[in-house]
Amino acid sequence: MATVRKFEDLLCWQKSRELVKATYGALNNCRDNGFKDQIQRAAVSVMSNIAEGFESGTKQEFLNYLFIAKGSAGEVRAQLYAAHDIGYLNIEKFKYLNGLATECSKLISSFVKGLKTSNFQGLQYKAAPKEDPIKELTRERSPELFKKFYPNG
Repeated sequence: MATVRKFEDLLCWQKSRELVKATYGALNNCRDNGFKDQIQRAAVSVMSNIAEGFESGTKQEFLNYLFIAKGSAGEVRAQLYAAHDIGYLNIEKFKYLNGLATECSKLISSFVKGLKTSNFQGLQYKAAPKEDPIKELTRERSPELFKKFYPNG
């Protein structure tokens, strides 16, 4: 399994990004601005809470944000039913968007399950690097400069 270094690496975040784009596209011509705003905000909330949780610093905070994101995915699904029932979405668009929202929920649930059983505690508890990162970068990229500024290695 690849190491996740940034929230953009998370499959649940990538899928939630697709959900946002598809939701905005599907309701682009909807004149009910209140409804359109609500469902779009819920879709953006899924993506945003995954990112915010990842950056939060602790495992517990991350889990909390993931549950909020999952709740927002449920909100999107509920609003999609309303959009279809009212006539804002045809059955094909409804099924596609509902599938994306459901997939987001499943991916988040799976990620939560894995995170709960992992040893990861969060970046807040990560040990500080043993060596100065600038020193290390200088050593890698410019050995001559490294010798000049760090003569004792």
